[in-house]
Amino acid sequence: MDLCNPKEIKALLGRHGFRFSKQMGQNFLIQSWVPRQTAEASGAGPGVGVLEIGPGIGPLTEQLAVLGAKVVSVELDRTLLPILAETLAGRDNVEIVPGDILKLDLPALCREKFPGMPVVACANLPYNITTPILTALLQSGCFQQVTVMIQREVAQRICAQPGTAAYGAFTLLCQYYADREILYDVPPSCFLPAPKVVSSVLRMTVRGQPPVPVADEAFFFRLVRAAFGQRRKTLVNVLYPLLEKRVDKQTLAEQLAACNLTEDIRGERLTFAEFAQLTEKLTNLACIKTCKEI
Repeated sequence: MDLCNPKEIKALLGRHGFRFSKQMGQNFLIQSWVPRQTAEASGAGPGVGVLEIGPGIGPLTEQLAVLGAKVVSVELDRTLLPILAETLAGRDNVEIVPGDILKLDLPALCREKFPGMPVVACANLPYNITTPILTALLQSGCFQQVTVMIQREVAQRICAQPGTAAYGAFTLLCQYYADREILYDVPPSCFLPAPKVVSSVLRMTVRGQPPVPVADEAFFFRLVRAAFGQRRKTLVNVLYPLLEKRVDKQTLAEQLAACNLTEDIRGERLTFAEFAQLTEKLTNLACIKTCKEI
């Protein structure tokens, strides 16, 4: 069966009485080059464990299995389970796990399914829950690489540069954990039904540590969230309430100057390294060390 052939897909879905769910963001691939190239870019191969999220009818699953990887696919929509049983019949290196990826214990799942194996993640992600899934994958500490097809706008946000409209807190969160690379775009015509947006395949190679040392991870992310939560304000005006007014604005301006930053700069212009440097400067202040919330 050609899992990317529109006629065969429609016949398959018709046999099982399947209906597309907008709530689950279901768009099935109808161009075979997309799952093939995505699988080849994922790091899958003999001796490698692959966690796939949302296999749909299984075109990407099939390509991952062809590469010889051990594939575990998590599928939320139980109406797809009998379809997957048909399309992946005979694939002994594939296991379908019914469930919600956001409710699973990822470290426990990987220990159980991939003992002693390097593990990567690969998926065609629904647009509406891309951010929480990627956050869970990166923060789990389980994966050497994460390769996903997502909305192009989100991929551009993840790879954005400082000072651009796309640059934000999620950019820095992803950068904290991984090197990021957009591999190629996938037009709407490659899907059934066709979405209204262009997709991109993004590869994130996970690092064992952030790109530069971060003195206090929790405060670093508080600072980043505050800076982008009020991105039109200067950093001094963001920091003053964030630090519970324990530090006067002149001292804050001096701390910025020590990082070679002007007092009128906005957080959206800071690089990862500059956020890390500012985190270190602020956490070294005695009054900050005594603040229970920080």
